[in-house]
Amino acid sequence: MQVIDLNCDLGESFGPFKIGNDQEVLNYISSANIACGYHAGDHNVMFETVRLAKKSGVLIGAHPGLPDLAGFGRREMIISPQEVYHLVVYQIGALAAVCKANGIALAHVKPHGALYNMSAKNRKMAAAIAAAIADVDPAQVLFGLAGSELVKAGKEKGLHVAEEVFADRTYQADGTLTSRQEKNAIIHDSDSAIKRVIRMIKEGKVETVDGTDINIKADTICVHGDEPLALEFVTQLKQALVQENISLRKSWGNP
Repeated sequence: MQVIDLNCDLGESFGPFKIGNDQEVLNYISSANIACGYHAGDHNVMFETVRLAKKSGVLIGAHPGLPDLAGFGRREMIISPQEVYHLVVYQIGALAAVCKANGIALAHVKPHGALYNMSAKNRKMAAAIAAAIADVDPAQVLFGLAGSELVKAGKEKGLHVAEEVFADRTYQADGTLTSRQEKNAIIHDSDSAIKRVIRMIKEGKVETVDGTDINIKADTICVHGDEPLALEFVTQLKQALVQENISLRKSWGNP
């Protein structure tokens, strides 16, 4: 039986503004990436989401982003590697403290949005993120885009790295994600997205926007919690994984 991690970005509500169906989605995933207050989330939402994830038996990860609430962390910024290091340390520390107060350990770190995409290509930024994790807690797993500079930087730093693929995003020929500014960035057809996921897991391949296949390593699959049909999609995806004899990961120490 194959084993895969299924992760979702959660805790992205802010004050009175509710985003996603966190409590329901937690029933179908194995890892939760919880926003740390920079691109989304706040102290109250962080506490509530950690408690929900703990109750659901889901692994908890920090989801640090750029300081851009208005843009949901999806707008690129001119930012130095040193500042990247500082803001990642700050956000990991915040969520780690919330986890400690709730009697549960932080399991992984996954950068969010523009920070994630920029570090997939920019080696200095990737190295800053890897250094931040290593300096705070080298036991934490780094989630990075499969084959990216972030993955390479994490491995060089000696971190346990999980190579991530996306269920609902299209890929460019170089293995990067299609920009959200493009019309074909998101896959809206659930059946098509699920078939792609199964192929990435079982064959290690994905079709790019130009119709060619590229090799890809899938340790963890991302589904987006802020999408309108997130709950419906993650339910269907988990059912498909079960049918394909693929089980969800319980920890990063052992499957």
